[in-house]
Amino acid sequence: MTKSRDRWSLAAMVFAVLLAQVLLYPGVDRLVGALGATTDLDASMWFLAAEFAAFVAFAGVWGAASDRAGRRTPFIAAGAFGGSVGYLALAFAPGLLSLSFGGVLVLRALQGAATIGAFSLAMTMLMDLEGGHGRNMAAAGAAIGGGTAMGAPLGGQLYEIDPFAPLYLASALLVGVALLALAVDDRAPSGDRNSVARAMAGLRRTPTLLVPYAFGFLDRLTAGFFALVGTLYFRSAAGFDLDPGATGLMLALFFAPFALLQYPMGILSDRIGRTMPIVAGSACYGLVVVAIGRAPTVVLAGAGMLAVGVLGALMSPATMALVTDLAGERERGVAMAGFNVFGSLGFLAGVVVGGSVASAYDYPTAFLVAGGLEIIVALVTLPVFLRLSVGRTATFAE
Repeated sequence: MTKSRDRWSLAAMVFAVLLAQVLLYPGVDRLVGALGATTDLDASMWFLAAEFAAFVAFAGVWGAASDRAGRRTPFIAAGAFGGSVGYLALAFAPGLLSLSFGGVLVLRALQGAATIGAFSLAMTMLMDLEGGHGRNMAAAGAAIGGGTAMGAPLGGQLYEIDPFAPLYLASALLVGVALLALAVDDRAPSGDRNSVARAMAGLRRTPTLLVPYAFGFLDRLTAGFFALVGTLYFRSAAGFDLDPGATGLMLALFFAPFALLQYPMGILSDRIGRTMPIVAGSACYGLVVVAIGRAPTVVLAGAGMLAVGVLGALMSPATMALVTDLAGERERGVAMAGFNVFGSLGFLAGVVVGGSVASAYDYPTAFLVAGGLEIIVALVTLPVFLRLSVGRTATFAE
């Protein structure tokens, strides 16, 4: 395969994993109810949190094992197949085994532990490609945005048919990822036989990776927030009261520009450096999140979602490319795993903090907290980021 074909095959794998994941979001309250939950907000919060807690716990394990073996594709196929089984188990096992909702959460965590291997290592294989870090990470970002953009409205429509329909399609998609992984050239650096502990120590040898990790945390915090609090806000807030299908379309207002603008924004970051896209995006991102929580009409809330999508597209590929700029060639699996760990922690924080605040207070307060955290952490991190000597790098090659 050519580098270009590999790039888009890997992007298709990332797309499919994210599509499967986001299919569940628009009607998550209906799904947890069908799985035996007795509450909407709290049960939805823990259902989403269980998957991302597993992401945090296992992303580094997959990355370190891949770096040590000098292979990616077998691990991606194994993770995707395991994730497919996990989605099917969620659909069938609770009824067959009379599981409590606590047992459902254990299955959800196991599904997440497998799925993160396919997701993180597919992104790592994009890092292994030549041809411009911004270009490669923009392909990943476009796949992430495209999967989430399509997943939100499609999942909403599937929920109108059956609460388990998104689980069936998610399982089928991950089977496709497993098969496609075996057809992609494996360009991982030849086996690094150092111990897993030494591979993980690569993060300590490059502390500047904490800078893109912090911005990745912020990016995903708001994604997690919208997946739970945003969904239920649009479903139940006075004046909105949207059904799952309409809620999926509202979420797509964010994810569509996020997907469509990733690739050109990634190329832009190769040309002008990483600083401006990240600084400009983070400066406004939190403010718009706060504004959405105060929007008096669906139209204004939708305009805010559109603005957040554009700003996210500006920031995301530059942030992922910065990981590639800073990581050592033989430590990319662990470096990208670390980025995904911080991203998963951000998503988890967005779900748990946002859900807890919304439950204890109200939705506008939850939006204020989420947007405020974005602004505060960005302000604390930006001075460190601006001292980094990474600008326009040698990442322009075709």
